[in-house]
Amino acid sequence: MLLEIYNRTERFKNKPLKGFVQIIQVIVFFVGFIIIISILIGKSPATLFAGLGASAAILMLVFKDTILGFVAGIQLSANDMLRPGDWITMSKYGADGTVIEVTLNAIKVRNFDNTITTIPPYALVSDSFQNWRGMKESGGRRIKRSINIDMNSVHFCTPEMLDKFRKIALLTDYIDTEEQELEKYNKEHHIDASIRVNGRRQTNIGVFRAYLVRYLKSHPNVNPNQTCMVRQLQPTEKGISLELYFFASTTEWIPYEDIQSDVFDHIMAVVPEFGLQVFQGVAGSDLRHIKIEESRG
Repeated sequence: MLLEIYNRTERFKNKPLKGFVQIIQVIVFFVGFIIIISILIGKSPATLFAGLGASAAILMLVFKDTILGFVAGIQLSANDMLRPGDWITMSKYGADGTVIEVTLNAIKVRNFDNTITTIPPYALVSDSFQNWRGMKESGGRRIKRSINIDMNSVHFCTPEMLDKFRKIALLTDYIDTEEQELEKYNKEHHIDASIRVNGRRQTNIGVFRAYLVRYLKSHPNVNPNQTCMVRQLQPTEKGISLELYFFASTTEWIPYEDIQSDVFDHIMAVVPEFGLQVFQGVAGSDLRHIKIEESRG
């Protein structure tokens, strides 16, 4: 009854108090049991407690899990490491879901597939686990995903390409500002502009990266108060990897996945507009197409 009252109180409803209530119950039952025995045998309870002190090692062995759970509960509560309702991940125990109950001997986690994982409290103190509470409280959930660009499709921008890019609303100011800066630099350093490799010039992948940054910052479902960037990772045999790092404006799972999918749907569709190609492995249909072309030739 007392636990229910505390759970309804705003200050205590997210605190793992059930473990403390259980340890108090154990102590009360233990003391009551000793008093009853002392009455039955006609001896003072103090005498029985003194005798139990000699067998403390045996008692500690019997109540080892209870003692460890009690100590772990104090640490978890004092350091605010865990609350009922927190989403935690602990791969060692197969836990990935919401904490539904914190007791003296077990912490119950409801996983996303609705299975229940039970973890001993002291495992959360002795081992590492991930608590997603900070993400929920921040109001944004991170999206970190990359797209691979075929290196053979990367090249300098021609005047015709720049004219085309100027018509893209998000790039109009960027193209003009960047061209002015590059022309000024090349002029000050007496660059021979007849050869493209000389001086500084815009590339289609550079313009595409600038577009992605502006697209994300203008997206209504991207959190404007958290990190938002597009960076180029180490090129590999799978092409140049452009990584998008930003935060969705929601922490809920389904809307988060919808936002992530919508963003990359748009990116996949817009890549060819910049003269770029997405890199992907050769499929069986590609080999059949090549074979058909060779047979026709």
